[in-house]
Amino acid sequence: MTVAVAAEHHPQRLIATGIPIEPVDYNGVTYQIGQANNALLYHGLGLGTIVAGASKVTSGMLLAAAHAVAGQVDLTSPGASLLPPVENLRESSAITATAVVQAAMRDNVSAHRPSHPEQAVRAAMWEPRYS
Repeated sequence: MTVAVAAEHHPQRLIATGIPIEPVDYNGVTYQIGQANNALLYHGLGLGTIVAGASKVTSGMLLAAAHAVAGQVDLTSPGASLLPPVENLRESSAITATAVVQAAMRDNVSAHRPSHPEQAVRAAMWEPRYS
């Protein structure tokens, strides 16, 4: 997927792919290509909805999830990825779920109102263990 954004004198491109892509070197800048994977949003959205005991998913919860995912990247360096790495999915999901819990409470759709949403999210996360 490529979206063109008009800049003053230089066209810019926002690029994300559905598969992992190696960084690309172009004009002296190494570009990190983000993997646009729905797992970046949906795991945190689902977990946050469950932890909050939300009666429904609101537009505020969806917006909070999207902002949480977008907020996990630093776009100040040239070539930065637009999305957090899928390899950090567990941590990314916890951050996103915490934002969703907070939004559910703001939107008054939560049956549970944890005083420490991040702790509640982390306590609810399943840890795979093999014996």
